[in-house]
Amino acid sequence: MSTTTSTTTNDDSGSHGVVIAVAIVVIIVKIGLFLWLVPKCMKRYQVLVDRRSSFSKTPNKQFMTLTMDKFLNDMEKEKPIRFTDQQLRIATDNYSYLLGSGGFGAVYKGSFSNGTIVAVKVLRGSSYKRIDEQFMAEVGTIGKVHHFNLVRLYGFCFESDLRALVYEYMANGALEKYLFHENTTLSFEKLHEIAVGTARGIAYLHEECQQRIIHYDIKPGNILLDRNFSPKVADFGLAKLCNRDNTHVTMTGGRGTPGYAAPELWMPFPVTHKCDVYSFGILLFEIIGRRKHHNINLPESQVWFPMWVWERFDAEKVGELMTACGIEDQNREIAERIVKVALSCVQYRPESRPIMSVVVKMLEGSVEVPKPDNPFQHLTDWTSPTFLVQASQMNLDTSISSDSSAMVSKSVNVLASTPAITKTNCEIELVSA
Repeated sequence: MSTTTSTTTNDDSGSHGVVIAVAIVVIIVKIGLFLWLVPKCMKRYQVLVDRRSSFSKTPNKQFMTLTMDKFLNDMEKEKPIRFTDQQLRIATDNYSYLLGSGGFGAVYKGSFSNGTIVAVKVLRGSSYKRIDEQFMAEVGTIGKVHHFNLVRLYGFCFESDLRALVYEYMANGALEKYLFHENTTLSFEKLHEIAVGTARGIAYLHEECQQRIIHYDIKPGNILLDRNFSPKVADFGLAKLCNRDNTHVTMTGGRGTPGYAAPELWMPFPVTHKCDVYSFGILLFEIIGRRKHHNINLPESQVWFPMWVWERFDAEKVGELMTACGIEDQNREIAERIVKVALSCVQYRPESRPIMSVVVKMLEGSVEVPKPDNPFQHLTDWTSPTFLVQASQMNLDTSISSDSSAMVSKSVNVLASTPAITKTNCEIELVSA
């Protein structure tokens, strides 16, 4: 009996031992599988996390430091920076290096700690209203756009006692220095490049910006040259934004510099962006002749250069014109093209003038320049060239500097021969640049 009981007990103990052993083996296997699977799962999880992080708005620190940080800094530099009076005083060494001055104020050379050289334009005027108008015109136009042939606005300062604009520094100054001074000249090839680049800048303002920008004051003094003599259109103190849907612009007063300003700017005619095309045409005449468009020291027939050029062109005496302007034979073809483009740009009626993108193509020679009509047909009743010049200058005070736009308000008599007007007394308010 006892033997049977002992055997039964041993069998139960053996069964329990087997169960425990199997359980332990199963647990070990599970633990092994767990330890084997966890790294693989973690690896797959990390891959998913990395993929998601590449699209995340909060990238990892290394990516932010090396790539995104530089990108954000570059983007920050793209918009105008607001400087303080103290920062500009330090940059300009207390405004000690004067680059130039005019009716708008003065321009000083400066540099920042990172080595960037700048031109600081300190605005001055007869009233704070006028200063603020110019400030808003420049920041509101050139501050919104970027183009290789437009001067770049780095930033501005607007404080109670200082309104200033910070522009990129243009090492070679204004184009007028190389057109009107014999001791500083450029080759005709370079002048042609400058003409094309300037046209590209104006075309961008007119045709490629979200809102069309009319400059109103294109002239050699407002075309600046960088260290490579690449042209940049500058001085947007008279510029105005306008919607493309508006075919004409409402004017509250005359704008621009006498002699360069289109006729419609000084008369009761609709104004469009074509007024800049006219001014550019006058600029082309000065590039061809390397002289001011109006010079009373020359023989009477040559006082107003655009009219004299037309007379030579109409009489098929272009060779005489080339000789007088000192243009060599190898440049004659390009020079004749510039003459035709200039005559096309100064057509009396704005709708007869080409748009600036077409002007670029004509200057480059990629499209043929059509033979221009007489742009001075409306002046045929006026026989005296001197009188023509006086009319073109709007009888303005000779005390007005050529370096600035008109700055006075007065009544003048304007003679014109158009279907709508023969003699008109026009009250013209001139605004300072």
